Amino acid sequence: APSIDAFRQAYASEAGKRALVEKVTLLHCTTEYPAPFNDVNLRAMATLRSAFGLPVGLSAHTQGYSVALGAVALGASVIEKHFTLDKTLPGPDHKASLEPGELKEMVAAIRQVEAALGAPEKAPALSEIRNMTVARRSLVAACAIKKGAAFTVGNLAVKRPGTGLSPFLYWEMLGSAAKRDFKKDEPVER
Repeated sequence: APSIDAFRQAYASEAGKRALVEKVTLLHCTTEYPAPFNDVNLRAMATLRSAFGLPVGLSAHTQGYSVALGAVALGASVIEKHFTLDKTLPGPDHKASLEPGELKEMVAAIRQVEAALGAPEKAPALSEIRNMTVARRSLVAACAIKKGAAFTVGNLAVKRPGTGLSPFLYWEMLGSAAKRDFKKDEPVER
C-alpha cells in the first residue's frame, strides 16, 4: 500500500487529483471489533470528502448493518463489511461480520435507501401527484354558516379532500362575509 506521503504527493498536482478521483475512495473506519455505535462518527465521512474531494465510504465494524445504512444515507459510495459463515468462530472479526443471509439483507436495504434518497429538489413524487386531491385539504364550514355571516376561527375548518379553497387562504377568509349559505363540512367559497 502506498504511504501517506505518496498519497499527498499524488494529490499535490491537478493531474494527480483527477487520477485519484477516478480510482480512490476513502473509507472511514473505526478499528474496534465490534466497534461501539457511539464511536463510529459517521459524520467524519463529510470531513474526508471535503478535505480531499474524493468519494467516501465506510469500513463497517459494528454489529449488524444499521450503521452501513446510515453511511449510505450520508453519501457513502462504498461499504466494506466483513463476511463470515459462522459468527461463533474464534477471532475478532467474526462477531462484527455478517452471515450470508444478513449480507443479502444488507445489500437489499442499501438499495432501498439509495432509491429513497432521491434528488435534491423538493417536488411532489409521481405517487404523491396521484393522491393530491385526496391527501390535501380544503377550507370547509365547521358548522352551518348563513349567507352574510362573517367567516371566523369558529366556523372555518381545514379538511380533506383538497378539491376546494386552499388552506393558505384561511387568514384572508377570516372576517369576510359568506356569499351564500354553507352546510357543515361543505367547502366554502369566496
